[in-house]
Amino acid sequence: MSARTWTLTALLVAALAAGTASDVPKPSVARQVGGYHLLAADFHVHGFPFTWSTLSPWDTVIEARYQGLDVLTMTPHQHVWAGKLGRWFSQHLDRPLVIVGQEIVARQYHMIAAGINRTIPGTLTAARAIEEVHRQGGVAIAAHPYGNTREAYDGEAMRTLDGAEIVRPEAQHDERMASGLRDFFSRGSLTAIGSSDYHGFGLIGYCRTYVFARTRTVQGVLEAVRDGRTVVYGRDQVYGDPALIELASAIPDLPRGIPQLPVPGAARLFSRLTTLLVLGAILLFNRW
Repeated sequence: MSARTWTLTALLVAALAAGTASDVPKPSVARQVGGYHLLAADFHVHGFPFTWSTLSPWDTVIEARYQGLDVLTMTPHQHVWAGKLGRWFSQHLDRPLVIVGQEIVARQYHMIAAGINRTIPGTLTAARAIEEVHRQGGVAIAAHPYGNTREAYDGEAMRTLDGAEIVRPEAQHDERMASGLRDFFSRGSLTAIGSSDYHGFGLIGYCRTYVFARTRTVQGVLEAVRDGRTVVYGRDQVYGDPALIELASAIPDLPRGIPQLPVPGAARLFSRLTTLLVLGAILLFNRW
């Protein structure tokens, strides 16, 4: 081996070691408080394929765990098999709990169906879709309810809808969107939901929901959503059950608000830049 080869190999090994050492997952916030299991959840996450995302079902589960989530609802567009694959994979890990779901894509509305087993067609009215979600034992959550969504969620639908997204990534930087979510949320007695709507960019769990479940199970989480036992932190406001908001406020190390996108530290920067340098050198010299 030439001196150049030894140098590039050593740099690549050092870059891999630095990247591995700096790649520390966020800790889970799960704990028992006030007779409940406090769990961090993201109810709106897309994976690859067929749902405009980049991570496979198993990589989505791993990334959710890395981001400190205890509960993950996988919501591919118009199918549930990716969620079932993610649920199977999650059984080999300590967390997160994976809830099989679907984003129902209809002409006038989008809806998260969490806790279902069969695909729900997007041809149903909102009220009929909610009815089918409940028939399968799941919960129905209004997804990004902006604009003409108000017409699709008529009086019948609003009476049976379980929850609505009140905190989303784009609404944290656009007051018009944030106002639209608040307006929809104020239309009924809805459970507050914070979701990332992850599509391969940003962070899973960037916006999240703190669930207060009686049991640390999928059914316990779904029951909590039905009963309104959630807390969601927005940019400058907290949503959810007032008693649970007070309970959460007494937990000093509970992450609140919207996280800053991570800035790479020295080790991670070294890993990334050195890897690019080695790859560039290989391409430049066309050999080791």
